[in-house]
Amino acid sequence: MGTDGQRHAERLHCLVTGASGYIGGRLVPELLGAGHRVRCLARSPGKLRDHPWAADVETVQGDVTDADSVSAAMRGIDVAYYLVHALASGSGFEETDRQAARLFTEQAHAAGVRRIVYLGGLTPRGVPEAQLSPHLRSRTEVGRIFLDGPVPATVLRAAVVIGSGSASFEMLRYLTERLPVMVTPRWVHTRTQPIGVRDVLRYLVGSATMPADVDRAFDIGGPDVLTYRDMMRRYAVVAGLRRRVIVPVPVLTPGLSSHWVGLVTPVPANLARPLTESLRHEVVCHEHDIARYVPDTPGTPLPFDEALTLALRRVREAQVATRWSSAAAPGAPSDPLPTDPDWAGGSLYQDKRQLSVDAPRESLWRVIEGIGGDNGWYSFPLAWAVRGRLDRFVGGVGLRRGRRDAERLRVGDSLDFWRVEEIEPGRLLRLRAEMRLPGLAWLEMYSETDGEGRTRYRQRALFHPRGLLGHAYWWSVSPFHAVVFGGMARNITQAAAKGMSARGTPAHAGRARRPRRTPRFRQ
Repeated sequence: MGTDGQRHAERLHCLVTGASGYIGGRLVPELLGAGHRVRCLARSPGKLRDHPWAADVETVQGDVTDADSVSAAMRGIDVAYYLVHALASGSGFEETDRQAARLFTEQAHAAGVRRIVYLGGLTPRGVPEAQLSPHLRSRTEVGRIFLDGPVPATVLRAAVVIGSGSASFEMLRYLTERLPVMVTPRWVHTRTQPIGVRDVLRYLVGSATMPADVDRAFDIGGPDVLTYRDMMRRYAVVAGLRRRVIVPVPVLTPGLSSHWVGLVTPVPANLARPLTESLRHEVVCHEHDIARYVPDTPGTPLPFDEALTLALRRVREAQVATRWSSAAAPGAPSDPLPTDPDWAGGSLYQDKRQLSVDAPRESLWRVIEGIGGDNGWYSFPLAWAVRGRLDRFVGGVGLRRGRRDAERLRVGDSLDFWRVEEIEPGRLLRLRAEMRLPGLAWLEMYSETDGEGRTRYRQRALFHPRGLLGHAYWWSVSPFHAVVFGGMARNITQAAAKGMSARGTPAHAGRARRPRRTPRFRQ
């Protein structure tokens, strides 16, 4: 017992990859809370800048596919968390995942890392690996690479993760809330074992202090084994909705299912596909050995209904720490804004607007920071809706990603089909477009003071065309800029002057939707 107590009291130095993602962004504060030191490896360290824990960690720039940056990040590390995957890299993501995992374990061994911890997917028993979806097959292979490597590894395998902002939860939530009567694919009858994100984090943190001779995979799940049909009906009860009518049909393939999910929920088809494909086979835990090393306490793992209740309360109180869209969408551009005005990289089209505002800068900034999501875009809603639907039609993210928080933004947040590239509180909000475009686009909004001390709103839309199609696109939409961008500038300044949001509510008021009936539960 004494040795075990010393091990759990040990302060470890942990490397977290994927800290800008859904799980990684929640794991970091949990590790800090357990007394460990944390270093984050990120391709774009600026995305982590505005997290509440940013000042308490060391952040280094790098990529898991780059040996030099991984080697540097591994120095002095005791436990390395691998929470990334290459789904966003396109059709060759399996090979990218394979090479990155091999590089990671090689560099961990060279640096003397004690343990690698990896969160993968729960696989169906008795199903040949060749029949698994490419997404699940790749995650299985990555776990095997770590277990075959020279560094002791803990591979956690989970099915559906239920937590505020998770892709699985959002898919379940929107399907159930928006469709009182559902025509559904056959996979709604497939059994799965969901787990609350709180328990996933508890197992991840506990894995850091496992004995050196533990080198294996663990199935992790909650206490309930349910079909997706069961989950939708239980969600309706927890959320206070009427009983849902669910009619399964055999004609919806995983591909068609993903497009169906993409139409109904904020989760785009290219992300919905791996989620729906993973539901083709029964995935339930066949052991609970993790409890030998990370003991369960009374009430854990969380029952499904309680995990739902916790997630719903977080959503309704606008306290979602990370979302599925925290990571960049597959195929989305990531180039930063080119240096301007003396940029030598080619054409950079601009649409500039500037207006005086009869309001304090603080009022204008509240309107700027509250843009998007339920508040809309302050101009020609039909045009934005059509553009969002067109984007979804061609495989983009569309407008339905919404916002993580109703009032506050931070670098890296998704905002409908934009992502926050830069924010200077009280002054500048810069958004980078993640819609499908023949080029790169940004939108900047400024709250300033002019030479006479008056509040001034300045807006700039920028577009860097890619090829002839990009130039043609800019000139084809230019006639509408006066309506879209001009209307946006006018309405933002008017809303600031009135102290109102685009939906006619006070700009400073909380905008999270409140439930008709809030379930009670203990913390």
